[in-house]
Amino acid sequence: MAIEVKIPAVGESITSGVVSVWHKKSGEFVNAGDALFTLETDKVSTEIVAEKDGVLETKIPEGQEVKIGDVVATIDDSKSAPEEKKTEKPPEKKKEPEAEKKRVGEKEKQAPPPEKEKPLSPAVRRIVAEEELESERISPTGKDGRLTKGDVLAAAQERKSVREAASLATPVGVTVPGVTAPPPSVEQDRQSADGRFTRKRMSPLRRKIAAQLVMAQQTAAILTTFNECDMSAVQDLRAKSQEKFTKKNNVKLGLMSFFIKACVEALKAVPVVNGRIEGDDFIQNNFYDIGVAVGTERGLVVPIVRDVDKKSFADLERDIADFASRARDGKLKIEDLQGGTFTITNGGVYGSLFATPILNPPQSGILGMHKIMPRPVAVDGKVEVRPMMYLALSYDHRAIDGKEAVTFLIKVKECIEEPRKLPLDF
Repeated sequence: MAIEVKIPAVGESITSGVVSVWHKKSGEFVNAGDALFTLETDKVSTEIVAEKDGVLETKIPEGQEVKIGDVVATIDDSKSAPEEKKTEKPPEKKKEPEAEKKRVGEKEKQAPPPEKEKPLSPAVRRIVAEEELESERISPTGKDGRLTKGDVLAAAQERKSVREAASLATPVGVTVPGVTAPPPSVEQDRQSADGRFTRKRMSPLRRKIAAQLVMAQQTAAILTTFNECDMSAVQDLRAKSQEKFTKKNNVKLGLMSFFIKACVEALKAVPVVNGRIEGDDFIQNNFYDIGVAVGTERGLVVPIVRDVDKKSFADLERDIADFASRARDGKLKIEDLQGGTFTITNGGVYGSLFATPILNPPQSGILGMHKIMPRPVAVDGKVEVRPMMYLALSYDHRAIDGKEAVTFLIKVKECIEEPRKLPLDF
């Protein structure tokens, strides 16, 4: 019986993805639990595994975009695994003279044993597939001779540089030693005749991010309101508590946990920001699952910190650190990205002073944090230099009025400027 392999639902706002690489070939026998292919979406890359034993028949090629529910392969579970061929007993070798045996033995001692091929991590395998690299020709620098993301990214950049140099110095159709030209059907970087620009195809993940951002702009009435907050009190509290907090919890006290707690207080004060529009209905969420945007080499992902209102500052910092580490290593799971009610993004870590964040559908609000900069401000009628941060709240104006948005942002500002209003537990 042929069992259909369909694209599973991988998130509330995700409707399609790209089959970036097949890990099993058509006609190959697969076991239940074997990784069949990697699905790239705008949020995450995930491996889809076989649910049954059987012979795989693929229906679509690598690089094709598919929708949730599409059939991409079948597994015939009526067929069993091929039996291992019995190895025939090798014929007896003729006795060799002692001198010849000694010479051969010395040769065998000198020759190093063949190295076992090291398995590639999902992130490395994805980059190798996207960049069409030959992993066995890349020098590994990782532990036990494993390839790292840095190794394959460097190899991709080096190959690109060599091709660009070759294209500048060599007429079309001339082969350059050491440079393997891809077949005409493969998309590749193309440089203009005058060398003023290079055209290249975006990666599947980058294309999906672009589509998602456009979709957000087209399906919501996005408006942004701004404010600023004095970070003095939070900085002082962190400085006084950092040593004790780190020693007790084995994790540093960062800024993000303060903003998550401040957002919870603001969401409780203005519940509509914690909801979403679904068709002609408005869904009011009565729980607080906050998405924290994390930038990686492959793009932006938003893992969800669950039930933040019930977690301590230490729990929040551990969750944030764990998500950031797994996002960079490409080890996030689909469930890590599902079900958020509100999002926080911190462009300040990259030096952004002022920006308007884009909504993360189907959510109705997103808070943008920015760089802390010392600026002159009026304090009790006097000019003082204080560490200031601009805050930006982008919201869906279809569900949230301006008054509610401003009230939300002022509540966040108050909680940050007077952190004693937060449920501090350290």
